[in-house]
Amino acid sequence: MNRHLFDGTGTLMRFMLRRDRLRLPIWLLSFTAVTAIIALTFVGLYQNAEERQAMAQTLENPAMVAMVGPGYGITNYTVGAMTAHEMLLITAVVVGLMSILLVIRHTRTDEEDGRIEMVRSLPVGRLANVSSILLLLIGVNVVLALLVAGSLTVLSIDSIDLNGSLIYGSALGASGILFAAIAALCAQLFSNARSALGLSIAVLLLMYITRAVGDVTNETISWFSPLSWVLRSEAFVNNYWWPILLTLAVAFLFMVLALYLNAIRDLDSGFFASRGGKEEASTLLLSPFGLVFRLQRTGLISWGVGLLLIGISYGSILGELESFFDEIELIQQLIVKVEGFSLVEQFIPMLMSVMAILGAIPALMAILKLKTEEKNDRLEHILSRAVSRNHLMVSYLVMAILSGVIMLSLASLGLGIAGNAVMEEKFSMGMLYGAALAYLPAICVMIGLTVVLLGWTPRLTNGIWLYLAFSFFVIYLGGLFQFPDWVEKLTPFGFVAKMPIEEMNYMNAIVLIGVAMVFVVVGMIGFNRRDIGK
Repeated sequence: MNRHLFDGTGTLMRFMLRRDRLRLPIWLLSFTAVTAIIALTFVGLYQNAEERQAMAQTLENPAMVAMVGPGYGITNYTVGAMTAHEMLLITAVVVGLMSILLVIRHTRTDEEDGRIEMVRSLPVGRLANVSSILLLLIGVNVVLALLVAGSLTVLSIDSIDLNGSLIYGSALGASGILFAAIAALCAQLFSNARSALGLSIAVLLLMYITRAVGDVTNETISWFSPLSWVLRSEAFVNNYWWPILLTLAVAFLFMVLALYLNAIRDLDSGFFASRGGKEEASTLLLSPFGLVFRLQRTGLISWGVGLLLIGISYGSILGELESFFDEIELIQQLIVKVEGFSLVEQFIPMLMSVMAILGAIPALMAILKLKTEEKNDRLEHILSRAVSRNHLMVSYLVMAILSGVIMLSLASLGLGIAGNAVMEEKFSMGMLYGAALAYLPAICVMIGLTVVLLGWTPRLTNGIWLYLAFSFFVIYLGGLFQFPDWVEKLTPFGFVAKMPIEEMNYMNAIVLIGVAMVFVVVGMIGFNRRDIGK
């Protein structure tokens, strides 16, 4: 009987490849292109050994160690060492996130939506689905490793050789395989996709925090996090393979455990039983907004903590940036030079714009949750009651705007607290808070544009993420590439006053809010006219 457990694995793999024929190439090409671009950027940004050594000294700051890991090759900080040191950990986290999303999508989400039951009705083995997604993710991460290694090698940078590139790419691939195994294990524990995804991401964050704490306080603690292991590969410096093999060995154990748990549990069940709900709903849940808030409460808290930590991370390094900026010419090109303001003060608008764009992500996710509910046929249950479409849309709108306000507030709070703790000349918390909230109208425009897509072309809603990525590129790197002013105006973030070096532009803010309101009205007209579920 056991020999039939994996029947149909190859067929299901091809089916998954068919479903992800666009998603997978986008992930892989994005990782490859970003890695190559950043390596080339480092070559142009730091044109001699003195500038690289200055950067290396800045990275010995405990806050930077917590963010990117302990430095290695510091005495001879080449472009290769810099690329691996500053990019490997962050990229490994995103690769891990990719693996988690793909595994949960093809396991617990498909099971929750009833697709696995349909598959099981065909002549396939009990473990075919889990084994097929795990084999697929192994293949995807191997391809990722080869693509990244190849893209780095062809750059012909002196300190980036083939062996180091293979180590770098393999470390990323091993991280992806490990988190695919962890996600497959989490998918067996809960009976719904949301809990499985939340636990998987929580494990990822826990590993990152454990490594950060260990790297700053006690190295022994770091060894409890696999993210710390991949950093020990020390690509382009010592090129160790054993951390990668250790990561793959642990991933294999998690895969075996996930397959075993999948074999012994019933379909649509999990090993952690869902808690029974209350006999009567609370008053909060008796309104559409209450339900929307309850469904998104965990995500709101998670993103809020993340933005607060990002603000603290940025703020904690402000004390040492003044001397660093004086030595790096290209960094200064990213900053709008204004007489009467220090370089750190002129750097604040850039930090605010980055945190605002990051804060826009949970706001957009909040409004896009409407599409998810519609796709899963849960929207019809609400609309079948005495709830109008406008009332429902407004509930999601309020949640999205509230998310934007909370994210901007926490990011500026973290930046202000940490920055004032390390700066001799303190910043006004009111000024920082105002500089952050100045971006709220721009976020509202992004939300309004999403409502238009939801109302008229729901299939194209993912396009808002491309527009947000374009906004990030233009706002963050516009100074470096010397884009003309009109390019910046193609995104709503380009109309926001750069406080504190500029005064608040209330007219622009009013216009942005007006544009956002027009978008919302147009989107709601479309939402009221079209069929739900199409």
